[in-house]
Amino acid sequence: MGLLDFFKAAPKPAPISPPGRSVRARIDIAEQGDDYKHWANADWFSMDGELTAVRRRTIRNRARYERLNNSYLAGIADTLANDLIGTGPRVQIDTGDSAADNAIEKAFGRWCNAIYLPCKLRTMRQSKLIDGEAFAQFVTNPRLDGVQLDIRLIEAEMIATPIGLLIPNTTPEGSIVDGLEFDEYGNVTNYKRLKYHPGSNFRISNFEFDRIEAKYIIHWFKQIRPAMHRGMSEIAPALRLFGDMRRYTSAVVAAAETAADFAAFLKTNSPAAEVDEVEAFASMEIQKRMITTLPDGWNIEQLKAEQPTNTYAMFKKEMLNELGRSIGLPYNMTALDSSGYNYASGRMDHQLYQQTIRTERDELQHVALDRILVAWLDEAVPLGLIPRGLPPIAEWNWAWTWDGREHVDPGKEANAAETRLRTHTTTLAHEYSKQGKDWQVELQQRAKELAQMRALGLLVDLEPSTNYTGPSAGEEEGGEQ
Repeated sequence: MGLLDFFKAAPKPAPISPPGRSVRARIDIAEQGDDYKHWANADWFSMDGELTAVRRRTIRNRARYERLNNSYLAGIADTLANDLIGTGPRVQIDTGDSAADNAIEKAFGRWCNAIYLPCKLRTMRQSKLIDGEAFAQFVTNPRLDGVQLDIRLIEAEMIATPIGLLIPNTTPEGSIVDGLEFDEYGNVTNYKRLKYHPGSNFRISNFEFDRIEAKYIIHWFKQIRPAMHRGMSEIAPALRLFGDMRRYTSAVVAAAETAADFAAFLKTNSPAAEVDEVEAFASMEIQKRMITTLPDGWNIEQLKAEQPTNTYAMFKKEMLNELGRSIGLPYNMTALDSSGYNYASGRMDHQLYQQTIRTERDELQHVALDRILVAWLDEAVPLGLIPRGLPPIAEWNWAWTWDGREHVDPGKEANAAETRLRTHTTTLAHEYSKQGKDWQVELQQRAKELAQMRALGLLVDLEPSTNYTGPSAGEEEGGEQ
């Protein structure tokens, strides 16, 4: 007996009803019928069973194709990567020794620049958006001076179970999920990395691979279900819409070109039997700046261009709104158009978007950055790059700072920061971190500047200005910014 036969043969449980009463309540949306064909493809598979290697490859290939041919998607991918990563994260170490902290931070910053870490992180963010997941491997690069740790990016199809490539419909179950091996507790123990890209020019028949311990692999993806171990393209829900918008734009242009190709056409209301002077559907050249006559009973007209329609701009705006919503991007960033925004609405949209950025940065810190720092320290300590006499690394504290965002009204934000500091509702570390700066470095630099200005006899007004009050209520609520 098959599984479906078992469920069909199983007796239905008796309904539980209060004594003396019959209950016929039901959930309409769970019923079957013609009205519910919209959910005909809904299933009860696990995410690993649903998101097979073949399906991920299909979605990934289509998303990559759209990324290369859709200007909006290309811009969205760049915007997300640049906004999230920017010029790269900076670490702030707290070991209890400020001099040692500064030395470690500078050494780590030099190493980040040497391996182009910000560039690699931006590429990983784009891979997470388009491919659905980003992989990176800790490797040794002998060309680096000092710490030779490096980060090598890996394309998603390089992490795979060879049997899944040889037999596309085979999905290994149990302790293996397409290149990932697990222990009995559900922890990833090893990754299988193919030695050659499946789409490379090499003709590989045996799909050779290396088994790499999980501690050497960074795997970053958006997990939308508990039992999900491989990522799906983040633009998958909107992928069809990206294609529809591009095809609709092409259709509008083609219709306008078709109308423009007809400079004019001749028509007559005479009966067909009397029309013999001009051959039907004949074409002729039109000379510039000329005067001509027409046969008796004929008129000349131009073809009216019906494209683009009045709703074309509205259609594109609604499409971009929907596309941006699937990845948490506000319309003015998706379309790079803030013409319809005022100060208040623009700020509200960006507050929600900034929450998404903070969440992603926190995830990236745990998935990648903390592990990268610890791996770097493991090599830096034996090389003597870390000052002696410090507590064990496990007792250190550190935080990551990112590029700050320019405020729409810098004066108003400065006054707000001053008020927060005066009322002890914030700290210098927090205020400087919002600008992507290290508060200790900035204060030391400021102290040097003030000392030099006093030595030169320059008068410095150190009192904060209280004349600026920011935009009025009317300016904040209305008026385009």
